[in-house]
Amino acid sequence: MHEPAFWHRPRALMSDMLAPVAAIYGAISGARMQRPGTSAGIPVICVGNYHAGGAGKTPTVLALLGMLRASGEIPVVLSRGYGGQLSGPVQVDLARHTAGDVGDEPLMMAAHAPVVVARDRVAGAELAKANGASIIVMDDGFQNPSLNKDASIIVIDSVRGLGNACVFPAGPLRAPLELQLARTDALIVIGEGSAADNIAVEVEARGGLVVRARIVPEPASLVALHGQRVLAFAGIGDPERFFSTLRAHGVDVAATEIFPDHHPFTMRDIDGLAARARSQGLLLVTTEKDQTRLRGMAHLPPLATFKVGLEFGQRERLVQFVASRLAKART
Repeated sequence: MHEPAFWHRPRALMSDMLAPVAAIYGAISGARMQRPGTSAGIPVICVGNYHAGGAGKTPTVLALLGMLRASGEIPVVLSRGYGGQLSGPVQVDLARHTAGDVGDEPLMMAAHAPVVVARDRVAGAELAKANGASIIVMDDGFQNPSLNKDASIIVIDSVRGLGNACVFPAGPLRAPLELQLARTDALIVIGEGSAADNIAVEVEARGGLVVRARIVPEPASLVALHGQRVLAFAGIGDPERFFSTLRAHGVDVAATEIFPDHHPFTMRDIDGLAARARSQGLLLVTTEKDQTRLRGMAHLPPLATFKVGLEFGQRERLVQFVASRLAKART
């Protein structure tokens, strides 16, 4: 689905109209967050969002996996598998599974580390542990209380912030902000904007870690697009950030096309994009996450995949935070 525009407008009439429903939703989600959970028997680090929509969670998970492996850990990602048909628990197999089976994010991350998909997070943790995990990295699930977390790292976009800061459906928040702040151990602010500054101040005031980061393209992706005029398309939580990242690194974005988040692409979609690109002499380019939903399609047109990573301003502070949390979890 596309995010409603009023989620990012202060005092929108629609938000006011939905406030009673949001109050009920917030009460239910807040009560759910406070339920006791189950111990996985090994450390669990959760990477999540306060709100619906994209913020840079997947690049954060991938960066965290690299840190953990560098310290000698054997991390396994645990994901609900949003958009996939399999309820699990199942370990993602790149040779066998598609995005339709396990979801696009798990399929993308499985190229970097073992990934377990499970609607039941406790059962998923048991499979991850049985498969040799020394630590579980939860991809999302911050608001899910079923599995105890040894550290909760929240990712927020510095330009979008929290929108109107209202609870769903009046706004993008998944639960009342106060309850979410109380469970935040670290905050990753992505980008150079100021929309998340007040949240960062609040997290620091409560003793949490705040680290800034920025999205950076892989060099090979930039080389492939050098001198090209492109039609950029995406079906992710924040497609505008993808387009702006391309432009910020000198890519000539002549046209764009937005699809709903996790959109299951069809050949009709791709044929339409290809025809539009040919008519304007453009090269198609999309995100790595979107590309996973194109796997297995026959006769794809020329298409570039723009891969990115995360660069931290104070990486060592995050490394030390993770190490201290793991040490505490194992005492």
